[in-house]
Amino acid sequence: MITSNRLTSHFAVAAAAISCAGVAHGTVIYSGVVNITVQANIDGCYMNVETGQYVNGPGSGVPGWDVNPYGTSITAISLFAATGTGYMRNPGAGTSTARTRLDPGTVIGSAAFFYGSSSATIGTSVGQWAANSSGYYGFKFLTADATTHYGWMQLAIGANALTRVIVDYAWENVAGGSITVVPGPGAIALLGFAGIFGRRRRA
Repeated sequence: MITSNRLTSHFAVAAAAISCAGVAHGTVIYSGVVNITVQANIDGCYMNVETGQYVNGPGSGVPGWDVNPYGTSITAISLFAATGTGYMRNPGAGTSTARTRLDPGTVIGSAAFFYGSSSATIGTSVGQWAANSSGYYGFKFLTADATTHYGWMQLAIGANALTRVIVDYAWENVAGGSITVVPGPGAIALLGFAGIFGRRRRA
């Protein structure tokens, strides 16, 4: 279940810094730690960000789905987009469509560049992902009232791109308002990357 609240003081400090910089900031909707395994197939995981509903299966199982990580490649995770959804390009990645990994502190908003469907590729270049680690991608999506909102999602990758988990995510509930990538309790709970997959296997 999604919890809707002002984030902890860790988040509040970052929000204050954003306000000082003149970026619109309202209430951040934070998922909490969810640790959702994304199946390695052509469906992957479809999610409605606003409601938190998701399915590892066809998108028809989630009304109004927004984001969809999926795929069977060992070097990349595909990111499929619904109408109105876009995935943010790393600001330092030039014109590459597959450089979606964002650093903490990155602002996600209307000034950024978004593609429709994209991917998360493993590599060493700016904006690429690393095996056995977690990172963040930014996105925009439409809520039920057809307004655009911005958010981030933390994705953990195992030894290759076939092993992947959605750790947590957050989005700004003010339409058009920017959000900053701020590591939350999900990152703190990530004491050892292997631990995530160990817990999932025992669940």
